[in-house]
Amino acid sequence: MKHIKKQLFKIIQTAEDGDRLSKAFDLSIIFLIIVNVIIVIVETFTISNSLRTIFSQIETVSVIIFTCEYILRVWTADLLYPNAGPVVSRLKYIFSFMAIIDLLAILPFYIPFVIPVDLRVLRMLRVIRLLRLFKVNRYTNALSKIGEVFKRKASQLFSSMFVVFLLMVIASVIMYNVENSAQPEVFNNAFSGLWWAVATLTTVGYGDIYPITVAGKILSAIIAVLGIGLVAVPTGIISSGFMEQIEQEKKSQEDHKDKKHFCPYCGHQID
Repeated sequence: MKHIKKQLFKIIQTAEDGDRLSKAFDLSIIFLIIVNVIIVIVETFTISNSLRTIFSQIETVSVIIFTCEYILRVWTADLLYPNAGPVVSRLKYIFSFMAIIDLLAILPFYIPFVIPVDLRVLRMLRVIRLLRLFKVNRYTNALSKIGEVFKRKASQLFSSMFVVFLLMVIASVIMYNVENSAQPEVFNNAFSGLWWAVATLTTVGYGDIYPITVAGKILSAIIAVLGIGLVAVPTGIISSGFMEQIEQEKKSQEDHKDKKHFCPYCGHQID
């Protein structure tokens, strides 16, 4: 049983080079996730009942496969966390981010069987199926790289966003005092000014709220120009984080190539 458990654990984990069985499993799950996302999108169109029946059957098969995958991952969690006990390792996995995504991906299918739900609630539950797209992160390191960059640049991103927030608050209060007398129905409180500040600083400019006084227009122009620079700051921080991440990976690969390997038995260098 332990041998079977280790083999299953190896298969369901991200495939290593040369592991064809694990690679086939990864590609199958990714394909199934993509099919499910396509189904969620297609279901928003007017389609025939026969096609809906086919989609329902695919959904059932998908949920069965995802459920088996989830159970296997919980069962083999003690191999993922070998330093923790059997119970602690499983609890640690169950409350991990990817495990929660896995659970949310299958729960909408089972909830109606346990609890009677309204049709509108059922539709909302079906939308949660889109979370299955995050399962792809387990088989590719793209999202994990993004997470590492955000974690590394968290303090700088927080500082830049805090400055933007302060500017929005100050601008909203000033704009309220400038425009309230001219158009009280539009700028009726500071929160109205805050919505205008968000739309202006992010350069979206919906046009539903805008100043009509000279002072208000001058202030709006200043905020818009500042917004171009301030909103670009987080983008620059994230870009530099990605460049650092790429350089670090290149250095790690070069160090791995330069590292000499020796035979543990004869002591000779292995090419």
